[in-house]
Amino acid sequence: MSAVMVLNADCGPLHRVSLRHAIRMLFRQVAVVHEAQPDATIGVFPVPTVVRLVSYVVTRWRRGRGPAWSRAGVLARDGRVCAYCGDTASTIDHVLPRSRGGRNEWTNTVAACGRCNNRKGDRTPAEARMPLRVTPTAPVWAVFS
Repeated sequence: MSAVMVLNADCGPLHRVSLRHAIRMLFRQVAVVHEAQPDATIGVFPVPTVVRLVSYVVTRWRRGRGPAWSRAGVLARDGRVCAYCGDTASTIDHVLPRSRGGRNEWTNTVAACGRCNNRKGDRTPAEARMPLRVTPTAPVWAVFS
């Protein structure tokens, strides 16, 4: 199934949903077809590629801080590339180790491969003589839209 883009009532992008979910939204009349595939229908509905909500959804929560920290988010932010050697990352590493007061924050975690993570151990990158190839930053919602 293909993904369908969902626009807010003011035509601002919100997220993507499955085709099945989009048809349900049309059936419940919470959205209308904004763009559709030509000459393709599902029942009485044209096959949508973009739907627009009928009522405006307030998204103020996205304006302030960025997304909440998560391991999957760190891997996605870094493109699953190890911050130390450039290989494929499978885990995350704390720049300042948790045993030394490091926290689960965007600016303290990077994607790392298992080998580099074990090699660095419970040390800072400077102590382990493993310089970071990237500077960890907190993402903003615009990246995920």
